[in-house]
Amino acid sequence: MARSRARLDDALGRGGLDQLVHVSDAEGQHASLRRLLCDLIEEYGRHTGHADLLREAVDGRVGEDPPPGWVPVSGG
Repeated sequence: MARSRARLDDALGRGGLDQLVHVSDAEGQHASLRRLLCDLIEEYGRHTGHADLLREAVDGRVGEDPPPGWVPVSGG
């Protein structure tokens, strides 16, 4: 985490969010740092959602906080 934050700080210092990144698509088009960061946030959110679905399947609970007196499906 510290390494990615340092790299982001460095990149922002060299040109801000609208600078083009080194990665390109098959046609040689480069995305902006802003686009890359938005894609990373979206992907992180998608995986977090998947983890929530797995947790809900395991413990039977939905949402963030269990209601008072809630007991896992496993009884544990």
